[in-house]
Amino acid sequence: MKDKNSNLVANRIVKAFLKNEIINPISGKYTKKLTNAQKFRKLCESKIKRPIIGFKAGGTGIPVIKKLKEKEPFYASVYKHNVLENNKSVKINNYTLGIELEVCYYLKKSFFDFKQKISKNNMKKFITHIAPCIEVVGYRQKKKGIKSFGDLCSDFGANIKFILGTRKKFKNNNVKNLKTNISNSKIKQSVNGNTNTVYINPMNSLLFVLKKIQKDKLKHNQDFYVFTGSTVGVVPILDKGIYKGNIEKLGSVKAKIN
Repeated sequence: MKDKNSNLVANRIVKAFLKNEIINPISGKYTKKLTNAQKFRKLCESKIKRPIIGFKAGGTGIPVIKKLKEKEPFYASVYKHNVLENNKSVKINNYTLGIELEVCYYLKKSFFDFKQKISKNNMKKFITHIAPCIEVVGYRQKKKGIKSFGDLCSDFGANIKFILGTRKKFKNNNVKNLKTNISNSKIKQSVNGNTNTVYINPMNSLLFVLKKIQKDKLKHNQDFYVFTGSTVGVVPILDKGIYKGNIEKLGSVKAKIN
């Protein structure tokens, strides 16, 4: 996907991404089919010179996968300037889709030199830490809702900001069937969830991302994060204020929404 028109569209959305601006919606030719959206995302990412801090899994809810008639989730790069420490502020706009609560992993850069096929067993030796995190999701475009995974994928995975909770050393943590909750006490908004809603469980989502990285032959010279997908779905942001997420056995994380 390197024709003249694609490059022009990519330049527009890359500029919006870097300057935190909103543009008119891009053509459906880049968003209706996930395969095209992935190609367009990669084209856009090739134009960005800022450091990548990790990767995210998107569309990890199996009911949503079935509803939108997809076969699997997707993944996208996450840039360092969009990852914040606990309790930091995030400015939203009319095209912010909502807020999510996730499990994230921190992995050794030596993964990128691993020649064997990644599996549930051998991937554990690369994981150093685990943490709860919040993702604020939304578009760089004047559109709302989700008609396809391509909508999200083509717009840099629709990640606005990630807020990291306290990292814990990974000790083969069991993340299956953990209760989760995200809430804004100011307006008495509270949504419960479970880690099992994340593509069976977060470890399975992690494996999915690592397999895609291997398949695409990506290289990275630093340790990196993998954000595994929402345990509570996309929760609408009903008002500004502090949103607190809690994942059983992992801890909590806060984001100030402005």
